Amino acid sequence: MTKRGLVIGKFYPPHRGHKHLIDTARAQTDELWIIVCGKPEHNPSGELRAAWLREIHPDVHVLSIDDKLDADDSRLWAENSIRWLGFRPDVVFTSEDYGEAFAGFLECAHVSVDRQRLKVPVSGTAVRANPFACWNFLEPCVRSYYAFRVCLVGAESTGKTTLARALAAHYKTLWVAEYGREYSKRKLESENPDSWTSGEFAHIARIQCRLEDDAARHANKILICDTDAFVTSIWHRRYMNFASPEVEAIASAHRRPNLYLVPDVATPFVQDGTRDGEHLREWMHGVFIHELTTQKLPFHSLYGSPEERLRVAIKNIDETLNSFIAAQSND
Repeated sequence: MTKRGLVIGKFYPPHRGHKHLIDTARAQTDELWIIVCGKPEHNPSGELRAAWLREIHPDVHVLSIDDKLDADDSRLWAENSIRWLGFRPDVVFTSEDYGEAFAGFLECAHVSVDRQRLKVPVSGTAVRANPFACWNFLEPCVRSYYAFRVCLVGAESTGKTTLARALAAHYKTLWVAEYGREYSKRKLESENPDSWTSGEFAHIARIQCRLEDDAARHANKILICDTDAFVTSIWHRRYMNFASPEVEAIASAHRRPNLYLVPDVATPFVQDGTRDGEHLREWMHGVFIHELTTQKLPFHSLYGSPEERLRVAIKNIDETLNSFIAAQSND
């Protein structure tokens, strides 16, 4: 006879305490079902949390439901759980005080797992208040969501890549290179090096987003980006002389950086084989400042020597990060 188990909760967000609970439940059942309870005001959303759990636990069944029930009504939760599942579970696993009553209304066994949070001392409340203090309790997919992202933008040959490397070294983290540069190098070797299409820019934007999200999974809390899809939308205007709704939609839909850094153009122009905009640097710089301001994106301008830019960049990142953590704590 198949033994079917249930774990229910907000998983807001999933952490390794939840993983311990689910792994324990899975080891004691033939089939395990997880019900994720989400409210419209939750961020991350219930659907996203359910997707994370499917990735973390590929051998369990995950349902996402709208949490509209009285939190203290165990009978109602039991009745609805049976309706959502389509069956009555054999055993429910919890780490909460309501477990026994809930199991009683389900008419199934109850297993309490690490109720005192001694094996895995973390909670969803603690993660939401300061995800960086709980970093070691988060899986890579959840870390990607909470990673503090810094993006360097601006005209050609303003030291962005050099600064990205230096910042990554300072914070002992990863940085994401500019995919558009790699693409441009290959294009220069093609039959039509000067003929661009909007589709190419959309491709570059999508790959850049993917590379950024992949790196965020393994970053040390802070991720440094040498460009993003927003930047790709500006370069589309530069080369195509019109805006691309597709590229701008990709940029808008993707996770925006927590901070943009914009080096000025008071640096010598260095030709790397792909650059062609020395005469447009002032104009491009102005476009970036205008768009960042118009779209109300957080940014700081950087001036001075490479050492001075690095010092100011670190100061800006630390200040913005501290404000970010304070805002999380107050949510």
